[in-house]
Amino acid sequence: MTSHANSRALGASEQRRHPAIDPLSRRWLGRAGGHGPVMLMFHAIEPGDGSPAWTWSVSLGRFVAQLDLLVEAGWRTCTMAELATLDPASDDARRTVCITFDDGFENNLPGVEALLQRGMCATWFIVSGAIGRTPDWPADGRPDGPMLGARHLREMQACGMEIGSHTVGHHRLTRLDAAQREAELRDSRAALEDCLGNPVPSFAYPYGDLDDAVATAVARNGYRQACTTRTGWALRDRDRYRMRRLTVFNTDTAASLARKLYFGSHEVAWAEILRYGLRRLAGR
Repeated sequence: MTSHANSRALGASEQRRHPAIDPLSRRWLGRAGGHGPVMLMFHAIEPGDGSPAWTWSVSLGRFVAQLDLLVEAGWRTCTMAELATLDPASDDARRTVCITFDDGFENNLPGVEALLQRGMCATWFIVSGAIGRTPDWPADGRPDGPMLGARHLREMQACGMEIGSHTVGHHRLTRLDAAQREAELRDSRAALEDCLGNPVPSFAYPYGDLDDAVATAVARNGYRQACTTRTGWALRDRDRYRMRRLTVFNTDTAASLARKLYFGSHEVAWAEILRYGLRRLAGR
């Protein structure tokens, strides 16, 4: 499976690094991918190589190292729309990763360039009411700056990136009444389709907040797939409206990402892995 972005590699051989990770994490990375495709969730990308202050940010240096780890280990990228068509037990699903970004921060643009340099693609979930301006939902420490503009979204799509919906105003959908929920879903999709000139079939629930009524409303409003913030293998539930993701946090390195790909979990600190191993031994 080859995405449109895979034909747009820009100097990948000059840009690519070979992340140094510990031998055990590297061994697990070599065995990862057997449970089907994985979705990764990012938000903001900030300059530097360390750990940004906001939990949901990653530094550009670490993001690049994580991409290079995926390339080196033979993982291929796809969009969420492509992912939804895969059989999780098929060969095409092995070592396949869908990289996603929620909200649509303008500081994601260096990440777009890094993806293109490696022939990779990703899916962005955009809050349509904040396109090109500063967001107005609760800040909770996020970095300053505007969101991606309409021109950015069109250019990203032309380079093989997928643009999906994240509602109009980034509200928790379970807390809205039926009419408000319908408007958030309908109007966001309409605005993005008007901006891009093509259908927008993919959706991400703000805050991962959903129930059966919300999932039904998403389907009714023309979305063909939706993802949550629930951890695990992307297609574990075989439900196109409850696809799982692994969050990449500010403290994640290439090594911790390797462990997440193997375990399909966020609990990959060494202390957590030790406890997991002891539980397995105790259960024998």
